[in-house]
Amino acid sequence: FDYIEATYGKLDILVNNAGMNSYYGAIIDAPIDAWDKVIEVNLTGTLLMSQYAGKLMMKNTGGSIINVASVNGISPPAMQGIYSITKAGVIAMTKAFAKELAPNNIRVNALLPGLTATKFTSVMVENEELMEKYLLPQIPMHRVAEPEEMCGTVVFLASDAASYITGTNIIVDGGLLA
Repeated sequence: FDYIEATYGKLDILVNNAGMNSYYGAIIDAPIDAWDKVIEVNLTGTLLMSQYAGKLMMKNTGGSIINVASVNGISPPAMQGIYSITKAGVIAMTKAFAKELAPNNIRVNALLPGLTATKFTSVMVENEELMEKYLLPQIPMHRVAEPEEMCGTVVFLASDAASYITGTNIIVDGGLLA
């Protein structure tokens, strides 16, 4: 952030898009090291980036912080408890930062994607039986999102068109939570 300030003088937009899940299984059996790692990346990383960006934006005319959470933060699927808990935390963090930073003209919102075809989800997306029997039947649009389908929402949230939107979750999930 020092480099950004020295080079550009300000920061207008932060997209917090780091996320990982090192444990798929029953939360009751989850090893603490798996818990710690997912918390470190998904929550602590989002917190630190938001703190640094927020402080830099406060020095200027404001900005937009967009946190990528997940529909899992609202409706946790089985065997993804740790990941879902962290994404619920990102949703709560978004609302907390939104309330604190709004007086400084800084908007903080969250994008909640559904199942999206990325390296992160490749284990699920590439398993045809899992997709056809279990996952796609839950999605009314009966398909997985492409990463590019998230871009429009991010651009909107970062733009002046969203100048009166803060503390909001925008769900892009093909109808999964409908």
